[in-house]
Amino acid sequence: MSFKQHIPNAITCGNLVSGCLSILFLTQGMPVKAAIMIFVAGLFDFFDGFAARLLHAKSPIGADLDSLSDVVSFGVAPGFILCYLMDRAFDLPALELLDIDVMPCLAFVLPVFAAIRLAKFNNDDTQTTSFRGIPAPGMALFIASLPLALSQVGHLTDGSMGYWACLGIALIFSFMMVCRLRFFSFKMKSAKWKGNEVRWIFLIVAVVSFVIFRWLALPFVMILYVLLSIFFAERME
Repeated sequence: MSFKQHIPNAITCGNLVSGCLSILFLTQGMPVKAAIMIFVAGLFDFFDGFAARLLHAKSPIGADLDSLSDVVSFGVAPGFILCYLMDRAFDLPALELLDIDVMPCLAFVLPVFAAIRLAKFNNDDTQTTSFRGIPAPGMALFIASLPLALSQVGHLTDGSMGYWACLGIALIFSFMMVCRLRFFSFKMKSAKWKGNEVRWIFLIVAVVSFVIFRWLALPFVMILYVLLSIFFAERME
C-alpha cells in the first residue's frame, strides 16, 4: 500500500478509537461524553471516505477497516448507550440471570443488526447513490442524541426514558437497518440546488433546528430524514 492509502485508514482508526472511548465513558457513568464520542466517530467516518475519494486511495483493506470500525462505533457503542438508559428506566421489568439484569441486554439487538447491515452494504453494488435500509451511523446518531436531549432538559438521571420506549426504538431501528426501503445519501455530484433539493432542504432544516433547540432537535431531525427518504429517495435515484 502507498503512503497516501494509509491517510484515510488512519482517519478510520480515529473512528474506531472514538467508539472505544464512548464505551469507556459509559462504563464510568458518563453517558453525555459517551454520546459525544459517537458524534466524533461520525466526523471521522465522514472524513475517511472524503479523504479516500480526494486522494484516490480506496482499497479493500480500507473498506474492511471502515466496516469493522463502524461495527464498534455505530453498533456496539450505541447498543451500550441504549442498554444504559434501559437499565435506569422507571418501568424496568425485573428478570435476572447469572446476577445480571437481562432485560436491558435486549438493547444489544442494535449491534447485531448493525453488523448485518454493514455486511449487506459491503456486498451490494446498488447502494452507491442511496441506501437500502437506514445506515448504521444514522441509527447511532439517533441513539446518541437521547442522553444529550435528556441531559438538556435535566432528566438524564431520573429514569424518564421508559424501558418499553427504549425497546421499541431498538426493534424499530433494527428493522429499518435491514429493510429494503431506500434512504437517500448525502453524496452529491454537485452542490447545485437542482437535483439536490431534498438534501438541501433537510440540511437547512437540520441546522436551523439545532440552532434553536440544540440537542432536542436531533431526534426530530432523524425522524425527518426517515420521512423524506420514504417519500423521495426512490425519485432521487
